[in-house]
Amino acid sequence: MEKIYSKEQDACEIWEVNQEKVNFLIAFSQSLRITRYQKFQFETNLN
Repeated sequence: MEKIYSKEQDACEIWEVNQEKVNFLIAFSQSLRITRYQKFQFETNLN
């Protein structure tokens, strides 16, 4: 088991983030509305 976990693995990718992407994600998250009713879940994008 030691051999499996001792190797360094490149499992993560570094993404470049710019202000436009951040603004888009913030605007999307603010407009997303999730409504739960009994066993159902409704996702609505309020534009």
